[in-house]
Amino acid sequence: MRIDQFLWFSRIYKSRTIAGNACKKGHVKMNLKSLKPSSEVYPNMTISVKKNQILNQYEIKNLPKSRIGAKIVDLYINNITPKSELEKKEIIRANKNSFKYDGKPSKKDRRALNDYLND
Repeated sequence: MRIDQFLWFSRIYKSRTIAGNACKKGHVKMNLKSLKPSSEVYPNMTISVKKNQILNQYEIKNLPKSRIGAKIVDLYINNITPKSELEKKEIIRANKNSFKYDGKPSKKDRRALNDYLND
């Protein structure tokens, strides 16, 4: 089975096009070697997928015949991502939530900001 097709079938990427582009950019690797979208994958292989600044690692248990539901993804892949990468994910998520900006500041917010900057 092609790697781009497998990444789409196993719901790692939302579409096969996005999976293919990730392969072309070098975000999908096996044994530190970048894979082309047409590279073949087999059971018991380990692949690394860089997605959203996180290097995820997956062990392929079995190859699905078609796109599978989110509830049964664990039957086909095993997520073996190191804890350090998962901690990075939590840090990114925490930072993303702390910098919310809802457009143009109100008059009160602008005055408070000006007072802060002038002092």
